[in-house]
Amino acid sequence: QVQFVESGGGLVQPGGSLRLSCVASTSIFSFYVMGWYRQPPGKQREFVASVMNGGYTNYADDVKGRFTVSRDNAKKTLSLQMDSLKPEDTAVYYCNSVPWRADYWGQGIQVTVSS
Repeated sequence: QVQFVESGGGLVQPGGSLRLSCVASTSIFSFYVMGWYRQPPGKQREFVASVMNGGYTNYADDVKGRFTVSRDNAKKTLSLQMDSLKPEDTAVYYCNSVPWRADYWGQGIQVTVSS
């Protein structure tokens, strides 16, 4: 069973940038679509972005134009470049397959956008 480990989060000021990484314990090539999700404080987990094998990407409306998702199957890694961060981007961020599987959720990584 695959395990995902997220990293790269932290505290950043509004307008700043962060790059999240997610490393899988096994090959991610078999996951046709991989995605990032987030859970803001007091809210449900929500979709952020996804990327297919071959590179086609999809984004939630509120991150479109600010976030960039990518994958490197050889390195078993999924990445999320987050620019122009806003306070409402504050959340715990997770990677998972698309559609997600309950047994694939990792610990997630905290991102806090605050001045």
